[in-house]
Amino acid sequence: MRTDLHRHLTSPLSTVRNLGILAHVDAGKTTVTERILYATGTTHKRGEVHDGTTVTDFDSQERDRGITIFAAAVSCAWDGHRINLIDTPGHVDFSDEVERSLRVLDGAIAVFDAVAGVEPQSESVWRRAARHGVPRIAFVNKLDRAGADLDAAVESIRQRLHPAPLVVQLPIGTEDTFTGVVDLLRMRSLVWADGSDTAEEGPVPEALLDEARRRRRLLEEAVAELHPAALEEFCADSTVRASTLASALRDLTRTGEGVVVLCGSAYRNRGIEPLLDAVVAYLPSPLDLPAVRGTGADAGQERAADPEEPFAALVFKVNATATGRLTYARVYSGTIRKGETVVDVGARRTERVSRILRVRADRYAELDTAVAGDIVALIGPKSAHAGATLCAPTAPLLLEPPAVAEPVVAVAVEARRAVDTDRLVSALARLAEEDPSLVVRTDPETGQTTLSGVGELHLEVAVEKIRRAHGIEVAVGRPKVAYRETVVRGVSGLVYRHVKQDGGSGQFAHVVLDVEPLEAASGDGGGSATGFEFRSTVTGGRVPREYERAVEAGCRDALAEGPLGGHPVTGLRVILTDGATHSKDSSEMAFRTAGRLGLREALRAATMALLEPVAEVTVTVPDDAVGGVLGDLAARRGRVSGSLTRADATVITATVPLAELFGYATRLRSRTQGRGVFTARPTGHAPAPGTASRETPVR
Repeated sequence: MRTDLHRHLTSPLSTVRNLGILAHVDAGKTTVTERILYATGTTHKRGEVHDGTTVTDFDSQERDRGITIFAAAVSCAWDGHRINLIDTPGHVDFSDEVERSLRVLDGAIAVFDAVAGVEPQSESVWRRAARHGVPRIAFVNKLDRAGADLDAAVESIRQRLHPAPLVVQLPIGTEDTFTGVVDLLRMRSLVWADGSDTAEEGPVPEALLDEARRRRRLLEEAVAELHPAALEEFCADSTVRASTLASALRDLTRTGEGVVVLCGSAYRNRGIEPLLDAVVAYLPSPLDLPAVRGTGADAGQERAADPEEPFAALVFKVNATATGRLTYARVYSGTIRKGETVVDVGARRTERVSRILRVRADRYAELDTAVAGDIVALIGPKSAHAGATLCAPTAPLLLEPPAVAEPVVAVAVEARRAVDTDRLVSALARLAEEDPSLVVRTDPETGQTTLSGVGELHLEVAVEKIRRAHGIEVAVGRPKVAYRETVVRGVSGLVYRHVKQDGGSGQFAHVVLDVEPLEAASGDGGGSATGFEFRSTVTGGRVPREYERAVEAGCRDALAEGPLGGHPVTGLRVILTDGATHSKDSSEMAFRTAGRLGLREALRAATMALLEPVAEVTVTVPDDAVGGVLGDLAARRGRVSGSLTRADATVITATVPLAELFGYATRLRSRTQGRGVFTARPTGHAPAPGTASRETPVR
């Protein structure tokens, strides 16, 4: 069942699978990846997270912390198919790594804990995958744990993720007696004996035969409800053949109407071979997906997954090391050979690809050529960033880049030694190049450098990387959150005249603006406001169309700093209701200035409110520590939204201001004697208490 990866050029695209491993932190993603590498013969020893011997968690921080921080790509082969696999982080602070990976994947394995079921970050990455249209299969892991319950985990998938879960396996044994599974499609048993790496196939155990038949019937009925061919066969024969079921499951997986659910224990190496078979059987190849489309000026252009098409690839990760720069890219069409020239379409810059590498985490194998469907690392491009499109110079096509997470936390950083200042600037620039969700800014007045990121751990890892990789001692200030300002009550008919005459042609622009809250106007009914909208109701050509665009650009300029504290402004609609021009002195620049200064004056006249970032916190604590944890959450201005008792622990869900979560991990450990854990997922902004809205009369 194992094939040689060096034959990749002769493998048709139908045998390629580009997939990722998605899950909540500690659900077992990395262990699943390690067992896949072992089962496919890519490695000859099983790596363990707790021993720091895993292939994909190769960074020293990942091994020290026991979590995946950076998305790692590996290649392996199974049953004549080449599998390009990306192990993604599970911690919410590194969700941008997941976002960039999902942008280039064709399918995914969603891993769930058999005890916890669907957890907050599981739900978050599932939604991200759905947004990108990535087909998924589910693997319920850790069935050997005390309290493991496949049916409960499947029900949580149904309730929280809302696809139709199509369970194709029945566990043999429970908790520490879990030894194998019943394959409901072929009605056979797969049992892994202690110390064995391969399953022993046999008939369904007599004790499970009735239950297996009942579940097979439920599977047939569920598939028949969703798939016409299966329904036709079910109505005609009162049953569905295994071949028809397999074909229907493949179709339902690709459309997202259903999710195939398998189970096992990755740590004990049970259930991995059937999972690989499911990857091959149900997840799509590059040929099964629609052609990629261009964006912007290239909208409407398409490139099919064909080695004969013009070359097009999307960069999803950059690793800027001291010895060189690795550009990770997914090839969507065409063929690229080492030594050839490509164009970075967005930057309009020509780059030379000097080397092409097949990736296995931190190890690489040289290739002469990469074709459509490949995920490879390129050496040579000097400026291509994550989200850049690389194309053949004769056929440029701009692909849609992955979205970048908005930073919500910032710290001040400076070198402890003055001689390291320039090196720190270079190290920060390299960090921002590798991770677009990290933003480096320098205050022009104070000269202070700030590093902004998605969360406290995100920044902690970034600073530690500077210390370890560059040997720079860094002083870090207390984290600060990214506040926003919004309009609570707007103003109508604010008149602003911009008149400037200093010899020669002057500047004249007259605008009348209405400002209103965007959420109220859109009937949202509550929650934190987001976004900005501009409209014009000017009639009679009193303000030409090009000047209207200039007013909008000026208004966007004014959103950078609000009147309460200089924070960005969001959640408002600006309406240009009237205006006037001068035959000689009006210009786009004059109207842009009028839009900027007019909106600033309108915001000073409006009633404004300060918004602070909030997070949904899920805390799992022993029953005897619930009272103390609830009290601590209340002291942190947390609003508890629910609690759930599971085994001997309680899961508390609350919304807490992000500013109150700094240092919470240490506090939680001390209150629960180290037994409590929590996850936090940013959910937007909410009005900050104690920051009264203010209204400033126009003078």
